[in-house]
Amino acid sequence: AYCLLTSHIEVTATSRHYVDRLFDPDPQKVLQGVIDMKNAVIGNNKQKANLIVLGAVPRLLYLLQQGSSSSELRAECAVVLGSLAMGTENNIKSLVDCHIIPALLQGRCMLTVCVTPCQDPTVIPHLMSLLSRSQRTQEYITQIFSHCCKTPEHQTVLFNHGAIQNIAPLLISPSYKVRMQALKCFSVLAYENTQVSMTLVNVLVDEELLSQVFVRMMQRDQPIDMQLTAAKCLTYMCRAGAIRTDDSCIVLKTLPCLVRMCSKERLLEERVEGAETLAYLMEPDVELQRIASVTDHLVAMLADYFKYPSSVSAITDIKRLDHDLKHAHELRQAAFKLYASLGSNDEDIRKKITETENMMDRIVSGLSESSVKVRLAAVRCLHSLSRSVQQLRTSFHDHAVWKPLMKLLQNAPDEVLVMASSTLCNLLLEFSPSKEPILESGVIELLCSLTQSDSPALRVNGIWALMNMAFQADQKVKGEIVRALGTEQLFRLLSDPDSNVLMKTLGLLRNLLSTRPHIDQVMSSHGKQIMQAVTLILEGEHSIEVKEQTLCILANIADGNTAKELIMTNDDILQKIKYYMAHSNVKLQLAATFCISNLIWNEEDGSQERQDKLRELGFVDILHKLTQASDPNLCDRAKTAMQQYLA
Repeated sequence: AYCLLTSHIEVTATSRHYVDRLFDPDPQKVLQGVIDMKNAVIGNNKQKANLIVLGAVPRLLYLLQQGSSSSELRAECAVVLGSLAMGTENNIKSLVDCHIIPALLQGRCMLTVCVTPCQDPTVIPHLMSLLSRSQRTQEYITQIFSHCCKTPEHQTVLFNHGAIQNIAPLLISPSYKVRMQALKCFSVLAYENTQVSMTLVNVLVDEELLSQVFVRMMQRDQPIDMQLTAAKCLTYMCRAGAIRTDDSCIVLKTLPCLVRMCSKERLLEERVEGAETLAYLMEPDVELQRIASVTDHLVAMLADYFKYPSSVSAITDIKRLDHDLKHAHELRQAAFKLYASLGSNDEDIRKKITETENMMDRIVSGLSESSVKVRLAAVRCLHSLSRSVQQLRTSFHDHAVWKPLMKLLQNAPDEVLVMASSTLCNLLLEFSPSKEPILESGVIELLCSLTQSDSPALRVNGIWALMNMAFQADQKVKGEIVRALGTEQLFRLLSDPDSNVLMKTLGLLRNLLSTRPHIDQVMSSHGKQIMQAVTLILEGEHSIEVKEQTLCILANIADGNTAKELIMTNDDILQKIKYYMAHSNVKLQLAATFCISNLIWNEEDGSQERQDKLRELGFVDILHKLTQASDPNLCDRAKTAMQQYLA
């Protein structure tokens, strides 16, 4: 007995040494102490018990939650706490009594532990095996899982360790808290995960399909938290492709449940989550957007998101009112997201949204709010509405939307820039009355600077907006664009690795080279470089679309008065046109034949010499062959060209 006692005291002495090191003023020594402690406790239940008795847990929690602790230290503390939690039932109980679980969850860390099997590969199966212990353990462990699951890799790890089979039975637990945590787990596991969602569809709980269990949990007599989380599960399964968008559990159950969450009877956070989930559910599906737009006056209900941050039931609770005022911006963000999703396809819904009281003013003020999230959601909403020609001509014009939009583009994070510049592309379309005033606001320089961004999406939008701006523009605007962009940048974009950027740059070039005086003017100053770029693209490994667009540019050049000569004196280009006239793709044949038509057109100076030269090069034989082509358009175009020789 004596012997045992000393050994116990010895262990405690070393254990005390471990705990003392946690209080060292030197952070490096603290970190080393935690690492040593980790190595001492893994797999050693007695050591774990000693450390718990000596009060290691509160100190580790303190270090875990200290903002000043390095991320490495925080991670190591979490591993040790995780390991302590893996001990015997008594250890877990002392940890729970220490309020470790909320702290760990808040410390965002245990969970890195649970999901870093490399630290202690036994953690997850161990937690799974504890699921049968008691309701309290079930509640905490499922809570740990749902908090720790942050990335697709985490979802896979939990999936591979049997999370679905182990947690599904908990959905019918007698304890509401356990049912609720299990439900939250499934919502986190299914989010944007096809593998999990496809598996969930076939899971049976007590002979009943899981989706039916979720439907039951959405009934109006269930607590709101449960209704909302079950609706999220079904939404995520639907978006991951495991449930069809026209399935009755989506159309008749999930969608109406989420619309109910948007009512002003509900608490702020319920309205926020309801609207955001609904926006996500119907984002890709126009039918769901139409159904939602006529369910319970949803469009008008969302207008209340701007007027009444607090729910009707909370009016008497002063703390609640204060909280809701502080969080009112979250409601505005959610409303903008939902409007964006509702209006992304259907013209009538967009009209309904813009006619909602003060809607355009609300969006405009949303664009300059201090919260980035609100600005992003407002610009998404604006982008959605800007897809409508009707809205661009009316409400957008009446509210001079482009002014705050331009201001937003000055120094915004990339996410906001992408949306704002997409919206600007729409505002710059030829039929948009905003175009004139925008042109005077320095927009060209702004767009040129976007084309130099590292983000392909921003380069595309910058060049796309310039392309829209150049469409049927006068020579002054075109000249401005060429000057501001600079030929160097224009040619850099013509060799951009992103094919979308290349396509839009070719589109810009094609718009710059329209109408004869413009074609001749641009080609007289930049002809050599443009012909080089065209040659390179026609020789390179590019898509049919890119080559077709490039041949269309050549056809425009062939339509110029003086510009024609740049093609006629370039045998290399003529050979390429010949090659594409005999290509296997009709689109390319059409575009190449169009180039030749423009070169041999009769009424123009020098047409006789051009016709003779092209006859010598064998073009007439090719045209003759093409008059027998199976494609009617190609056949007609070849015949029209042949007539130039006969006239």
